Amino acid sequence: MSPVLAGALQVLALLVALALAYRPLGDHMAHVYSCDKHLRVEKWAYKAVGANPNTQMRWPAYLRGVLALSAVSVLFLYLLQRVQGGLPGSLGFASIDPDQAFNTAASFVANTNWQSYYGEQAMGHVVQTGGLAVQNFVSAAVGMAVAVALVRAFARTGDGELGNFWADLVRGTVRILLPIAVIGALVLVACGALQNFSGIHDVGQFTGGSQQWNGGAVASQEAIKELGTNGGGYFNANSAHPYENPNGLSNLFEVFLILLIPSALTRTFGRMVGSLQQGYAILGTMAVIWVGFTALMMWTEFAHHGPAFDIAGGATEGKEARFGIGGSSVFAVATTVTSTGAVNAFHSSFTGLGGGIALLGMQLGEIAPGGTGSGLYGILIMAMIAVFIAGLMVGRTPEYLGKKIGTREIKFAACYILITPALVLGFAATAMALPTPPRSMLNPGAHGFSEILYAYTSGANNNGSAFAGLNADTQWFNTTLGIVMLLGRFLPMVFVLALAGSLAEQKPVPATTGTLSTHKPLFSGLLAGTILIVTGLTYFPALALGPLAEGLAS
Repeated sequence: MSPVLAGALQVLALLVALALAYRPLGDHMAHVYSCDKHLRVEKWAYKAVGANPNTQMRWPAYLRGVLALSAVSVLFLYLLQRVQGGLPGSLGFASIDPDQAFNTAASFVANTNWQSYYGEQAMGHVVQTGGLAVQNFVSAAVGMAVAVALVRAFARTGDGELGNFWADLVRGTVRILLPIAVIGALVLVACGALQNFSGIHDVGQFTGGSQQWNGGAVASQEAIKELGTNGGGYFNANSAHPYENPNGLSNLFEVFLILLIPSALTRTFGRMVGSLQQGYAILGTMAVIWVGFTALMMWTEFAHHGPAFDIAGGATEGKEARFGIGGSSVFAVATTVTSTGAVNAFHSSFTGLGGGIALLGMQLGEIAPGGTGSGLYGILIMAMIAVFIAGLMVGRTPEYLGKKIGTREIKFAACYILITPALVLGFAATAMALPTPPRSMLNPGAHGFSEILYAYTSGANNNGSAFAGLNADTQWFNTTLGIVMLLGRFLPMVFVLALAGSLAEQKPVPATTGTLSTHKPLFSGLLAGTILIVTGLTYFPALALGPLAEGLAS
């Protein structure tokens, strides 16, 4: 079988698996977030935090819950790393330095999971399982809760209430993330992933010394890492490591976990607003972008010209032989059009245009299908922008799902789409202008600039993957990337919830003959075009200096 055909069959298998899971999971999540009953374990959680799950919240209260939980989580995870040296199960590792501890705490709470450390040489079992793995669940549940709050805003009839944050958080964790993660971990163990709490041991004698590895609860962390679109690996090589991703089957399963919840949330959206066709329209836009990016990535990696590429059958540098170019390309696109950030190959070793595709996937806002929750609320805001543009064309006040998109709503939406590019371009320009940060670049010229641009794009979009050539373990990058990750996560949430509050206060407007049909392929095409045009106008100059310049010169 040719490598190109093998890659295409992997894409087909993924689409079939996602299609089979789409309806039951989407309906289950709609039921979870609409149900009035609470499980016993959920009641214990509410009592522990002193929350009344039956109290309806307006958007300021909902936002306070999000920010309060996240602030406590950052502080807890920071302190846990700072005292690691005195904890049992630390495997003899020292406490983490302040700047790196801040970076890691911000990273995992913000669902970014950027790592400027070697996991197998820095983090013991307590920090890995009691700190990082816990945040993999919590940060994903927060994103889903915010998305559901926005969806409720379209369904509510003028009361301004968005639900209860603590109920959404606990239900998302207990009824959605935990059960699927347990099943996912069992599948990964069956595929050969590691799952234990062993210490450091020799795995073989080599010329010049021996090689040592420590064990860990790898499979369980790997499952929620992908399912929650987190991305932080137990080992430095992430999903390229055989203990995390042993073979082609586990590789395909991990991509399935990455795409599962974000894609199924579109049916949850359709079910909760009372129109499954609206969910299909959003899903269609996501699918077209994802398939298009995957095809482009495979083309750049298989068809790149040159004697070495021709002999190898494509751009094989930096890719695991057990996955091949096809498996690496599918994984790279899945992880950058979502907020996952896991890698099974070094993105720095992709072709110039291939690296550019990974960059562009993040710069789209990671909405195809995006992160757990963040992908849905991101594309819904772009849908409102598309409706607004269509309204300008015909001279009519735009409406989406029966809610008018007026001045207030469009200001919130505009702030949402502007904050992330401002963080990316502002911090990248500052890093390039200062004398010290560029010294962390492994490569000169366009590729070196891409390393820094990729880092801040990954941080601000809460992705977490890296170009792998940048030495990010410096005070500058640990601090600035930590700030970018927190701002890139929570400032957009402020605008999302403020927008949701504004929409929830409106009474539905009946559809008329002049209302734009937002459930048809024409609107899906308008939405996809809006996403690509807005992103292109924002980032094209920076892309031209980095991956485009490198790709055209090679």
